[in-house]
Amino acid sequence: MKHFSSNYNMSNPSVIYEGASQFELGTLDGKVINYNFDKILLYLQVKGKLMFGKNFKIYNEDHQLILKLSSYFIQDREFALKFGIDIDKGLLLSGPVGCGKTTMMMLLPHLVPHKRKYNIVPARNIVFGFNAIGYKMIEDYCDAKDYCFDDLGVENIGTHFGKDCNVLGEILISRYDLFKEKGVKTHCTTNLNAEEIQERYGERVRSRMRELFNLVGFEASSVDKRL
Repeated sequence: MKHFSSNYNMSNPSVIYEGASQFELGTLDGKVINYNFDKILLYLQVKGKLMFGKNFKIYNEDHQLILKLSSYFIQDREFALKFGIDIDKGLLLSGPVGCGKTTMMMLLPHLVPHKRKYNIVPARNIVFGFNAIGYKMIEDYCDAKDYCFDDLGVENIGTHFGKDCNVLGEILISRYDLFKEKGVKTHCTTNLNAEEIQERYGERVRSRMRELFNLVGFEASSVDKRL
């Protein structure tokens, strides 16, 4: 996959440059940026095509969800609270296969190029790593970096030297401790609902996930956008 980067105005980070094009996502009032959602949608449409190809589009039925997620990424605490979102917590973005969860988690951080980024890591790759090198793989994700674990729930149970381990469950418990102690954020995408998460990872993990994440989801009727 190609990598794209945005330049932005240091004095007003809501002004972003893509090549020769300038996008003003909002206006600067003193030290406060007043973002405009219509301008955000326009920029995301352009940036999405640059990142994912000419067939990328933002669907009208996703506007409300994108509004919620945008309020989180631009860290508008007051507006986010109207949606029940705590900007100090991570995101658990759920929805059907192909609805655009991973795409949104890759795209939306570009709204705030001046903010700290997270690494997106497929959950199944973490388990593959565990199978090869064991518990060091879990330790590697118990650091102060922000992560987004992609497709939580599709991974198999880890096995190392004949011992089984619910790898992502253990990592989430450790990430919960980091969140409580240092405010380190964790994000996830998943196709699972709350009951399936509990069945997969147990009540202990699910109870911590309630504190660790804002639960945000696409509609169950969302189409597969990859078709």
